[in-house]
Amino acid sequence: MREITQQTIVERFSAAVDAALRRVDAETVAQLQTALRNETNEHARFALQTILENDAYCEKTAAYPCQDTGLAVVFADVGEDVCCRGLREAVDAAIRIAYKTARKSAADPLSRSNTGDNTPAVLHVRLVKGDKLTLHFLAKGAGSENMSRMYMLPPSRGRAGIVESVVDCVKIAGANPCPPIVLGVGVGGNFELAALLSKRALIEPIDNRPAPDLEREILSAVNATGIGAQGFGGTTTALEARVLTAPTHIGMLPVAVNVQCHSVRHCTLVL
Repeated sequence: MREITQQTIVERFSAAVDAALRRVDAETVAQLQTALRNETNEHARFALQTILENDAYCEKTAAYPCQDTGLAVVFADVGEDVCCRGLREAVDAAIRIAYKTARKSAADPLSRSNTGDNTPAVLHVRLVKGDKLTLHFLAKGAGSENMSRMYMLPPSRGRAGIVESVVDCVKIAGANPCPPIVLGVGVGGNFELAALLSKRALIEPIDNRPAPDLEREILSAVNATGIGAQGFGGTTTALEARVLTAPTHIGMLPVAVNVQCHSVRHCTLVL
């Protein structure tokens, strides 16, 4: 049994999260650049250019691309042959360090009292094969998270219903989540699993996603809404749609849509 110490987790993960908070994902930046090249709407082009200039400045100066550094969402994939005692404590300690100079947004839902250090992290743990610990971090701000929605469809709605649900979510959101956006879509499972899939889809590499044709169909339908960059219209409302699926009950078709703004900040650490 391989053991990973709390100290190792805290030191390595805090450094990875701090770096992630200060730069937008390179793939997202490339998608924004493509959107700018293809955009003809003058106002949307201005919005995209401004976003890219902001991201480039932050990359150069290590500033935060968005003042909302979000809740810390962490997916921990724990190998069956690895021991990491005190994982929850180690993850929260790393978040405290990484968010030392970032905005702290974690608050009690009733009293609204701020926890003061952006903990506890939203931690999801699953067992996997092997002797590695993989930590996926995603900074999730409120402007986009507030626009996320859950749809419990009858099976008869099928593929068309999935696409229509995502488009409905995007239309309701409008300019609120600072488009262009990235969409995580969870299909199947049950109420809570679909929501979890939609969030995990935002950090899952394309090789692990089962429905590329559905992703392209959703993206095309969303961009046809014409909401565009920052709500100014144009051809790019979403940069990407990412879909994860799970088997579901014969009597239902859950669809969860998790909205992510263009300021995509995440990292993956393998220990």
